[in-house]
Amino acid sequence: MADVLHFVRDALSILLFGLGCIAIVTGAIGIVRFPDFYTRLHAAGVTDTAGAELIVFGMMLQAPSWMVFAKLAFISFFLFMTSPVATHAVAHAAWVGGVRPMLGPELERGDIE
Repeated sequence: MADVLHFVRDALSILLFGLGCIAIVTGAIGIVRFPDFYTRLHAAGVTDTAGAELIVFGMMLQAPSWMVFAKLAFISFFLFMTSPVATHAVAHAAWVGGVRPMLGPELERGDIE
């Protein structure tokens, strides 16, 4: 029975590590490919929040003791609370600094109100 639980724990942690890596690679591609500051910032925020959280959750499943698990849970909570706030603060600073988002052709022509 213990072997089955270890297998399930290992399989779930590998799945979380894989999903976290996919989120990070997707965000990195978005940072390179997106056209303006705000869309790139969105990709960075997804990378920072989703990718890191999934990897930390995978690490929590592999934690050797409750103390390590608790420390990783604290790190996860801290990331979950601070990453979106930091992304919002950077976006607000850019907006106040005069960085405006790119508009699509229909918005530049005034077709959509």
